[in-house]
Amino acid sequence: MPADLPSPDRPLRLGTRGSPLALAQAKEVRARLMAAHGLPEAAFEIVVIRTTGDRVQDRPLAALGGKGLFTREIEEALARREIDAAVHSMKDMPTLQPAGLVIGCLLPREDVRDAFVSPRFAGLAELPAGEIVGTSSLRRAAQLRNARPDLQVVEFRGNVQTRLGKLADGVAAATFLAMAGLNRLGRSDVPAVPIPVDEMLPAVGQGAIGVESRADDDMVSELLSAIHDAETGLRLAAERAFLAGLDGSCQTPIAGLAEIEGGRLRLRGEILRPDGSERLAHASEGATGDGDALGAEAAAVLRGRAGPNFFG
Repeated sequence: MPADLPSPDRPLRLGTRGSPLALAQAKEVRARLMAAHGLPEAAFEIVVIRTTGDRVQDRPLAALGGKGLFTREIEEALARREIDAAVHSMKDMPTLQPAGLVIGCLLPREDVRDAFVSPRFAGLAELPAGEIVGTSSLRRAAQLRNARPDLQVVEFRGNVQTRLGKLADGVAAATFLAMAGLNRLGRSDVPAVPIPVDEMLPAVGQGAIGVESRADDDMVSELLSAIHDAETGLRLAAERAFLAGLDGSCQTPIAGLAEIEGGRLRLRGEILRPDGSERLAHASEGATGDGDALGAEAAAVLRGRAGPNFFG
């Protein structure tokens, strides 16, 4: 155990976005650290940091640039030592960390599935042709266009409450949310139908919370090591290597999921044209410690099949 533990006089500062889900995730990290080290709640301070993705709500995410829209300002605060650790949704994380920062802690992964959400329809198959579906995710939009080219897709940003309000106002007939977020928020009231991963492969890192710290901060690293989930780490290593091999960003429709079954690591990945007109998929498996190699190999296979200009 670290010799110099956080205390109410010197609290550990956890940086996070300010959305209800982000705050729930930061509080989960705090609760796990409290339990692991016998610390009071006052030994932690949750610091809210607004990111570019939070500030700019009137433009699609793809128009704002690549990944890092929901992490950059938090990482800058961490590098400046204004916070001691940063709590992130791993599906928002770029594959490369800024110099001096590391993700040394991943919490046990939540439900990885996407959810179909609609106040009027019980599933994607029930939507009549021509209905409007809202999403801000290029991946979900491309998957939807591939599965149901007869539907209309519109830009749909905001937190859970905002999106539900848009559905109630008739802006769209349905949308998609992550089951992990709904579960962490305790939103069993939301009319959500989980979508099997065989029908909609999730985003890389979906359902996983990562905690980032400075590489030279041994005390924080030791604190975080007590709550790290090794299996989630093995799965994310494969998925993030796959994403890195494709140079994935918020402008690229990519899906990937690694699972451990029978002591083996199985990775499924897919890439899509943004208009949904083509979908390429690849699956492979190997030893649980071979995630980096599996991810790189899957990316190389799909890059070779796609050829130049696949993403348009």
